[in-house]
Amino acid sequence: MHVLMLASENDGIEGGKIGGIGDVLRDVPPALAKDGCRVTVITPSYGFLHEKNVVKESDAVSFSFNGQGQLAVAYEVKGKRAVKNVSHWVIDSLCIHAGGPRIYADDPPDNPFSTDAFRFACFCTAAAEGIRTGAWGEVDVVHLHDWHAAFFAILREYHAIYRELKPIRTVFTIHNLAYQGVRPFNGYASLNSWFPGMWYDYGKLVDPRWPSVFNPMASGIRLSDAVHAVSPTYAEEITRPTWRTDERAIYGGEGLEREIAEARGENRLLGILNGCDYSRKKGKKPSFKTLADRLRQHLVRWAGTRDYLLPAHFIAYAKLDALARNEHEPEMLLTSVGRITEQKMLLMQAGTDKHPSGLEGVLDVLGENGLFILLGTGESGYENFLSRVSGRYDNFIFLCGYSDECANLLYRMGDLFVMPSSFEPCGISQMLAMREGQPPLVHHVGGLRDTVEDGVNGFAFTGETIEEQVNGFVETVRRVIKLKRKDASRYKKIREKAKKSRFLWGDTVRAYKEKLYT
Repeated sequence: MHVLMLASENDGIEGGKIGGIGDVLRDVPPALAKDGCRVTVITPSYGFLHEKNVVKESDAVSFSFNGQGQLAVAYEVKGKRAVKNVSHWVIDSLCIHAGGPRIYADDPPDNPFSTDAFRFACFCTAAAEGIRTGAWGEVDVVHLHDWHAAFFAILREYHAIYRELKPIRTVFTIHNLAYQGVRPFNGYASLNSWFPGMWYDYGKLVDPRWPSVFNPMASGIRLSDAVHAVSPTYAEEITRPTWRTDERAIYGGEGLEREIAEARGENRLLGILNGCDYSRKKGKKPSFKTLADRLRQHLVRWAGTRDYLLPAHFIAYAKLDALARNEHEPEMLLTSVGRITEQKMLLMQAGTDKHPSGLEGVLDVLGENGLFILLGTGESGYENFLSRVSGRYDNFIFLCGYSDECANLLYRMGDLFVMPSSFEPCGISQMLAMREGQPPLVHHVGGLRDTVEDGVNGFAFTGETIEEQVNGFVETVRRVIKLKRKDASRYKKIREKAKKSRFLWGDTVRAYKEKLYT
């Protein structure tokens, strides 16, 4: 079976990752190949991914996009590791260069996705032309990842040239419904400007909330042969409406719950849990002083990329400098790694009658003998909140940046991995922490419910309201600290159980083949 994947990211190649999609595209293809498939992974070049590690390039293909004739060249690039029957390709075209040499553009809120939707629509058209002309041989399944690749489903359904691709089974994976790529039907960077003269069923492409807006995510769900959510619980959650008020936060279908429920009713919706790679070799666990020193080195590098010194960098460096010279390790080390967004930060920032914020409640419980290190970047408002808390609490360090080395060190060194996500399609961080023997503390939603069992391989809290969730978050931290102090043997068993927990990509791809691809 030849599976061709279209995605915005691919950590299987150098420089191809920003977030979780990249992790999946790194790990799934080798697992599929091991199970007897041939896999071709294709992403946009973004104007830079085709400039290094090129194995070969295809002949140029011509296609029509944005009312003009376009040319595209596909480059096979060397993977980070060689895997038989897995090839990595990037497509380069002038329209893909929009937004500069970066994977995602920062479009303004009053014109969202104008750059990204333009270049992903171009990318999918070039990929469709390559498939049509046999650039990658005969294809059995096209696997689309999130809204960025949904344009292919539209082209095979409605475009006069690409309707011949309709017999190829096409599946669509929802990684995160929070981003849907919505654009107008008409005007600048719109569906009709990209594909003038293309006939389509308006009801299959329209956003269910705004009649003048075209929704790629909704289109991928409606037009694909099968729809895949990345955990069983998330597949259930997204069939219900999202409901967000000051008191409650229920995250569901983000306006697309009807489309998702219809897919489930047609037996097209499947919840299949993502996996984790357990093949990584582990060296000797470093000392706490080594951890502090390495984190401090990365802070210096991050600071050197800016024209001014961030307060977060200044505060973190001062604290790490003191820790690197201190002989005493913290009694309890809490860690967290992730994007600084509402999904990850709502319960950290929200306050209750008991706590000024969830984070400050945790730090009060942790006390002066504990330490909480949080790594990540994202939305400026949340970054500023974390910086202010770091300035007030000696037992909290906010590392405003990211590197795989820093993340891996925190996964290995922590006593408790903190992940109070308001929603979580699957989650990889909790799996990576468990792989290293660090039990996670999670909000029991989505993939976190499917991977973490309270008191067995980690710890979990729930709650109907935001206040109940924040209080549950803080009290669960208190419960874990008490357990570690009073019943060290039971806490050790939970750590061991976390380390032995397995979420294998082999199981995931077998479900792909049995339920998605046939």
